[in-house]
Amino acid sequence: MSDDDATRDGVSLTNLDQPLFDGADATKRDLVDYLDGVRDRIIPGLEHRPLSVIRVHRGQEAFMQKNVPKYTPPWVPTVRWWAEASKREVSYALCNDRRTLLWFANQRAVEYHPTLVTAEHPDRMTHLVLDLDPPESGAGAFSMAVRAAHLVRRALADVGLKGAVKTSGAKGVHVFVPIDGQVPPEDAAAATRAIAARAERLEPEIATTAFMKDDRAGKVFVDSTRAGGATVIAAYSPRVRPGVPVSFPVAWDDIDDVAPADFTVHTALGHLGDCDPWAAQMPEQQQLPASLIEEGGAIPVARVQAMHEGKRRARTRRPSS
Repeated sequence: MSDDDATRDGVSLTNLDQPLFDGADATKRDLVDYLDGVRDRIIPGLEHRPLSVIRVHRGQEAFMQKNVPKYTPPWVPTVRWWAEASKREVSYALCNDRRTLLWFANQRAVEYHPTLVTAEHPDRMTHLVLDLDPPESGAGAFSMAVRAAHLVRRALADVGLKGAVKTSGAKGVHVFVPIDGQVPPEDAAAATRAIAARAERLEPEIATTAFMKDDRAGKVFVDSTRAGGATVIAAYSPRVRPGVPVSFPVAWDDIDDVAPADFTVHTALGHLGDCDPWAAQMPEQQQLPASLIEEGGAIPVARVQAMHEGKRRARTRRPSS
């Protein structure tokens, strides 16, 4: 069977033996085979959630696609949402099945970024997410992110909550905390800020909540801004990075012994076998303590605080007339 004649689940797959992107050390076929092989694990984290993807056209820079293109097949489910940033309605895809996933793979969609709310309930968060971003790349930086993840785990335990952990597929770590379906985005955001602040207080020499990079002093940024319509890389999603690493779930007892490069489109399926560790490790939905929401409500929103601070610093640098 030639590349141009290959079909799966009714989806035509083309140019499968082309390099995926410069430095990928992988072909489009590798991407398709990996995503198809992991479909039963990745789709549960994508379905019913407005999806943004990062695509790479051959020889071009990667780009994020939110609005589905005009040539999208009619069988790809979509939902229209108002995008405040662009002041327009955006038609997002919902990747609910294998056929849609294969279509995205054939479009050279490498990264999959679903929202933390579902299309049916955009006013209710399903998870808190702490994104732990070390200052630099490399093994030492990832180890710092892991240390920060353990701080987040301690902060969660202190208020009776549990989370699951995965590599981001880049240089950091994500902690997901499943919550019941009764939490509006503003309350979830407040609780996330409170957990981040508590983690920072546990070891301020390792963790920081400083939104502005210049203020982080080589520490791990505990990013608490993933709330509302925000997206985060899905578990099992590849990344547009050399070697095509994968965001991969890891048990808390094992996170100290892994590296992001351990999990790629070439190796990740071999680590899985018949298991779905993300589903297995995810705690049951939890109710957020009202005191935690109240605590976080008193903490300024990081982006807003950084915007005002940036303006203040710009004024101080401006020469007086």
